[in-house]
This record gives sequence, structure tokens and C-alpha cells, in this order.
Amino acid sequence: MNYWLMKSEPDVFGIDDLASAPGKTDHWDGVRNYQARNMMRDEMKKGDQVFFYHSNCKEPGIVGIMKIAREGYPDFTAFDPEEKYYDPKSDADNPRWYMVDVRFVRKLKRIITLRELKQHEQLKDLALVRRGNRLSIMPVNDAQWEFILQLE
Repeated sequence: MNYWLMKSEPDVFGIDDLASAPGKTDHWDGVRNYQARNMMRDEMKKGDQVFFYHSNCKEPGIVGIMKIAREGYPDFTAFDPEEKYYDPKSDADNPRWYMVDVRFVRKLKRIITLRELKQHEQLKDLALVRRGNRLSIMPVNDAQWEFILQLE
């Protein structure tokens, strides 16, 4: 099993939105970065565990846990001109963008803030805390996953 961290702005799609979705499951659409797309398309597997991270908000941080419910498939929002994430260069016969389905597991007992994560030497190699990393999806190794859970 792999571990991941996926960022979303809580006013766009937050942990509560996922928790209240039918079956507590929804698609993770709108990723428009090739490196993040490749992780969803090629590396994420059903059952992988994921930290849900609220970004671009007053106190960014890890707010919950979800799991991959469906492996990568074409992001249909890229094909629809009415969608926010429409991409005219993507088409169903040759999709440019992919998404996964995620399922709510639980909220954390408390938000583990970015500020707190940056304070721990054990997390110095976590992509999230490295300067200049703006990816919305990133891998988390086993030791980082376990350490973060202990902070809860």
C-alpha cells in the first residue's frame, strides 16, 4: 500500500463535502499538473491511504484521512465546456487529465497544521514542507505517515 497527501481548498471541496457525499465517496477532479496527473494515473492504487489537506485557507493543515476507492481514469470535467476545469486540448479518445475516486475514512482528532509539520525534523523530507513545492498531490512514505498519525 502507498500513502499520499492530497490538497484541496476547503471552500471548493473540503473534508466535510467528502464526508457528506453519497457513499462518502467522490471523484478528485480538476488536477491540471502533469506530475500530479501521472501519480493519479500510474501510481495510486485502490486501498491506498491519503491525508486530506486543506490548503489556501486561514490555517492550512491535514484534516482527515481518505482512501483511494477507484484507480485513475479520464477526468471527464476536461471534456465539458460548461465545467470549471474544461480543457479544449483534452478529448475522450486521447485524454490529457485523469482523476481518482476517494472515500472518506475519518476526520483527524485535530488539524495538524503546516506550521506544526515544519517543526519536526522527522518530516524534513516530506514534500509538503520543502520550499517551493506546490504540487496538489504528493507521496508520503511509511515513516512519515506513522509519525504524522502520532501527532494527532
